[in-house]
Amino acid sequence: MTIRLQGDVERGEVNGLEDLEKPLILEEKIVVINDNHETDQDQESTGSIGMVLLCTFVAVCGSFEFGSCVGYSAPTQSAIREDLNLSIAEYSMFGSILTIGAMFGAITSGRIADFIGRKGAMRMSACFCITGWLAVFFSTGPSSLDAGRILTGYGIGVFSYVVPIFIAEIAPKNLRGGLTTLNQLMIVTGSSTAFLIGSVITWRGLALTGIVPCVFLLVGLCFVPESPRWLAKVGLEEEFREALQKLRGKDADVTREAAEIQVYLETLQALPKANLLNLLESKYIRSVIIGVALMVFQQFGGINGVGFYASETFASAGLSSAKIGTIAYACIQIPITMLGAILMDKSGRRPLIMISATGTFLGSFLAGTSFFLKGHGLLLEWVPILAVAGVLIYVSAFSIGMGAVPWVIMSEIFPINIKGIAGSLVVLVNWLGAWAVSFTFNFLMDWSSSGTFFVYSGFSVLTVLYVAKFVPETKGKTLEEIQKSINS
Repeated sequence: MTIRLQGDVERGEVNGLEDLEKPLILEEKIVVINDNHETDQDQESTGSIGMVLLCTFVAVCGSFEFGSCVGYSAPTQSAIREDLNLSIAEYSMFGSILTIGAMFGAITSGRIADFIGRKGAMRMSACFCITGWLAVFFSTGPSSLDAGRILTGYGIGVFSYVVPIFIAEIAPKNLRGGLTTLNQLMIVTGSSTAFLIGSVITWRGLALTGIVPCVFLLVGLCFVPESPRWLAKVGLEEEFREALQKLRGKDADVTREAAEIQVYLETLQALPKANLLNLLESKYIRSVIIGVALMVFQQFGGINGVGFYASETFASAGLSSAKIGTIAYACIQIPITMLGAILMDKSGRRPLIMISATGTFLGSFLAGTSFFLKGHGLLLEWVPILAVAGVLIYVSAFSIGMGAVPWVIMSEIFPINIKGIAGSLVVLVNWLGAWAVSFTFNFLMDWSSSGTFFVYSGFSVLTVLYVAKFVPETKGKTLEEIQKSINS
């Protein structure tokens, strides 16, 4: 699961402020700044980016940690159940409780990042994850196992918010899109690495490897500056300019960018405070429904069930070596995610998500068919092949679009004045769906393995139909154009 946050104001656009007099004046300031300094901006953006790249590398250690936590349960299920004598229900709780912790982390992440800073939030998250991994490593029963899992969940819930925010706030705007895609790529890389390493070492050893990216993060944060925008927001003017200068290079002229950031902050302060009831207003409700629906379809398509328990799924299908399937699962995610990032701004959002959902339908249907054949004693030699092919097609299709596109659309369909509260609602729905799917997967497989995957394929079909009917194309459109297409 991916969380990618982008603000229109951060890209230098101040839109959706027609009811406010002060922001209109501030918008004129931004236009003047951009007109007078367009050439300077181009020159500065190509200046020293070494510190920006270092900051990004350090921050995405948190994304790698996110992936490590998500990928931990798949290769370790049988070993943990055998060593600690866990029932299906106890292991399902262990696998799914990660999302409960992440839910609380995501809900509190905004306030934490605003109170102690982006670096402070990342340090806190790393400490939660380290504590959680140690609890898992020393576990002798389900209680300590679950406690460790929920601690790591809380840590990655905060990471899911603060990492893309930090990258967006420190990067020049011409590099922001490319650098923020590294967040999703590193999540997938962390998950795939956990799959691969978990196939050759013990589950306790794999828990210790989860500490490594946290250590890199904690050490790296000692050498990078805090987000200039956060420093300006809390009134640390001198530290703000020092951080911005460090990021852009000692010889860069940061006067224009510093002025833009100040205007941005003044604009945010001038906006009215939105609440949940505002989301029910006619001019916002369709955007909210689209954002929530996309997260429901993303999660109830079954990704966390398939991903969390992949090795056990392969074993249930009769694959002689479940590790082979798990390794193939791990290896295929990274290149496909990279391809999806490339296609994002070339093909458009709607075509990519519909192609992706069609692929997840095909993968789920093939996996369901394999278990149907096994249950009826038909074509048994084809059962493992169909199961592996189905799961690999499923994860490939999900990685190319369903993983990232809903988050991109979410960041584009909400006006700036409700983006915070609406985004929080969407994140909460996403994590609730992730918990429901990861917790119920094993029970559904006991009920009917084929039925489980056929249900997931049904949600994929609904996704295609819903996107074709209700979701607007947001590629290359301004906020006003997007709002007009939604409310027309």
